[in-house]
Amino acid sequence: MASDQRSSEIAEQSKSSLGDAFGGAWIDQASGRLTVGVTKSGLSVTGADTQVVKNSLTQLNGTKSVLDLMSAPAAITSWRVDEKSNSVVVEVNKNVRDAAADKWIATAKSVSGAVQVAEVTESPTPLYDLRGGDAIYMGGGRCSLGFSVTGGFVTAGHCGTTGTAVSGFNRVAAGTFAGSVFPGNDYSWVRTNSNWTPRPWVNRYGGANVIVKGSTQAAVGSQICRSGSTTGWRCGTVQAFNQTVNYPQGQVRGLTRTNACAEPGDSGGSWVAGSGFGQAQGVTSGGSGNCSSGGTTYFQPVNPILSRYGLTLTRG
Repeated sequence: MASDQRSSEIAEQSKSSLGDAFGGAWIDQASGRLTVGVTKSGLSVTGADTQVVKNSLTQLNGTKSVLDLMSAPAAITSWRVDEKSNSVVVEVNKNVRDAAADKWIATAKSVSGAVQVAEVTESPTPLYDLRGGDAIYMGGGRCSLGFSVTGGFVTAGHCGTTGTAVSGFNRVAAGTFAGSVFPGNDYSWVRTNSNWTPRPWVNRYGGANVIVKGSTQAAVGSQICRSGSTTGWRCGTVQAFNQTVNYPQGQVRGLTRTNACAEPGDSGGSWVAGSGFGQAQGVTSGGSGNCSSGGTTYFQPVNPILSRYGLTLTRG
């Protein structure tokens, strides 16, 4: 039984040596054997089985290229060259299949008899990454993402109430607030949909992503940096823990005080400290001043958020 690497080498060699007689190659998942498709009988390939097929790989790729020029309706989810079946497989979502899809399929089949149709039950969508410091949108408002957790992310409570819909940095629907507290505390978490993948990253804005390793609290006097969608990456020092801040909406207790600046829209964004800034500290709550004149900024520590909702921080 040839290894996958050796089979891949034989497949590439066969493609070169057989030319237009090459009909593709595939590894049988049960036996591990490589099979090479050939369009002429009597041809053999050292180290592989052969199977006579109708269409060369060149022909199949040519058919797919024609389909690539055709604008497809939404029910047509994809098309590909399938070497094992020696065909061009068109996938259609049977749950939304309509007359437009059937017309497109009929045109595709008229291009070549190699076209086959497979029904599927879902349509693919782009996948996006959750990253601390990136913008999030709630209706007409904007905040920043705090940290990825299993199933979503944490951010500030004043950014949205439970049930509020959230969109990501690209305005694509991301999920809804699954829990939110403000005032009293200032924390929340968003349960995201399957289009978004939690990553252990914080946007350093102009630098490589910071990789979150844990959430060990930094001491007073430690250097600390924050990431937010308005003012990017800003740094300062930890000045005090457990500060109560009297906002117009009410008191928020248990905040950490810093001299790093922030501005509206940075709310909910990530605070990190430690070696390589790998220790998650909290999410931006509020403050005074701005990043032109400086100021004081408070953040809600992250560990109480994780504890309150039973969440697990995404780590690298």
